[in-house]
Amino acid sequence: MIIPQRSSGILLHITSLPGAYGIGDLGPEAYRMADLMQLAGQRYWQILPLNPTEIGMGNSPYSSRSAFAGNPLLISPDLLLKENVIGKSDLKDAPKSTDRVDFSQAAECKKTIWDAAYLNFRSGKCDHLRDPFDRFQKAHSAWLQDYCRFAVFKEHFGNRSWVEWDEAIKHREPAAMRALEERLNDRIEYEAFLQFLFHRQWEALRTYCDQRDVHFFGDMPFYVSHDSADVWSNPHYFKLDRDGRPTHVSGVPPDFFSETGQLWGTPVFDWTELAKHGYDWWMRRIDHNLKQFGLLRLDHFRAMSAYWEIEAGERTAKNGRWVKSPGSEILGRVKAKYDPMPIVAEDLGEIDEPVRELMREFDLPGMRLLIFAFIDDIAFESSFLPHNHIQNCIVYTGTHDNEPVRAWYEAATEKEKDQLTRYTNDDVSKKNVHEVMIRLALQSVAQLTVVPMQDVLGLGKEATMNKPGTSEHNWEWRLKPGQFMEKEAKQWRGSVEMYGRHGEAIGPEEKR
Repeated sequence: MIIPQRSSGILLHITSLPGAYGIGDLGPEAYRMADLMQLAGQRYWQILPLNPTEIGMGNSPYSSRSAFAGNPLLISPDLLLKENVIGKSDLKDAPKSTDRVDFSQAAECKKTIWDAAYLNFRSGKCDHLRDPFDRFQKAHSAWLQDYCRFAVFKEHFGNRSWVEWDEAIKHREPAAMRALEERLNDRIEYEAFLQFLFHRQWEALRTYCDQRDVHFFGDMPFYVSHDSADVWSNPHYFKLDRDGRPTHVSGVPPDFFSETGQLWGTPVFDWTELAKHGYDWWMRRIDHNLKQFGLLRLDHFRAMSAYWEIEAGERTAKNGRWVKSPGSEILGRVKAKYDPMPIVAEDLGEIDEPVRELMREFDLPGMRLLIFAFIDDIAFESSFLPHNHIQNCIVYTGTHDNEPVRAWYEAATEKEKDQLTRYTNDDVSKKNVHEVMIRLALQSVAQLTVVPMQDVLGLGKEATMNKPGTSEHNWEWRLKPGQFMEKEAKQWRGSVEMYGRHGEAIGPEEKR
């Protein structure tokens, strides 16, 4: 079993931390939260993907220009100041704390700060970073240079998709690539420097958390965006035509929630070509993530068994077909390096027996969402109901793709509310439903319980992180300053202690 002891965790993305600069980052508030997680007896801090986000893609961490790069928006100006990479004057126009993430404001103000940091680096004012920067570039050469080229070339070509670039660059002709690199060398190094700063701050925070027995639980999407460094630099690993455009795309078939399915539109993998090279790109990607996190969730895990493939040009996902994936071969290679594998399967949605067999083959825990347990008529054989949980699973009240429990309850039918009341034998109301659901989760036999911070605090619809199927105002929720402090952490610890899920707690005063 990959989770060694009965444990508890909180789901809270880095962008949702409070603070200045328009967005949560890897700075002081992240360290404060690490201390509070430890005080609260949490062993896992679950987050969303850390890859770059784009305003044009709705700021989704699941739609990125790179499967390997980190999001520069998460770089902390306060830590740059502390390390003398920038000066106080560089922060004079920085915005103060905002109640919600403001991606535009964050990008604007942080770009000014990044420019100052790089100028100082180039002018020799922070030479202590030169050797670590060189080591970073060598250690990450498998993806870093192509990512930096992609980011700079895309800007050079007016932010158009790579399939609309000059033919020679689109097809990565060596002479043309070298010539353009020489012209844009400073910008390429600038992008690499940002990745170095991100990686340096992430590693410092991860080490700080690990020392306190608080381990990051990360998330890896199955697919990658077509307009990404990954597809541009590895077009042979995806089903594309000669112009680089997808011939087949991803999605999910029609189901109870949609008569036409969901058309995601990302390119699908050419597994035959990947197999010829030992699935090297997939192995590098998983290895990269497992070096960043103590535990990793594979999003849309069912595609590791078989995925829904749709011909490009279709307007819906209805006319697709199931295509078998080599998930067993890939996971077998991972297990040869990591045994037991610190991997969790996101097994929500329509899951068939081959997917379950794959999970059993590698002893992977799945997910149990309590808000799914009381929808419509209670099916007492439902795996989401607590009496059907197994030890090798992770129980959630909800995830980042659901409204908080309080909002779910307020929108629930009277029948659903009555079912929850009868099941728990509690006097349930919108004021205490989060406490009732958390208690069900903590009581579960599941080895790990993870609760979104919104449910820990009993917040409502206004605290929704993401509403699937919409493209505006997602990923913007933030903790307010003082909303989760030592008082709340100690109360939360009392709850997890009662059900044997607590880690060692050391208060901030004891560390000093």
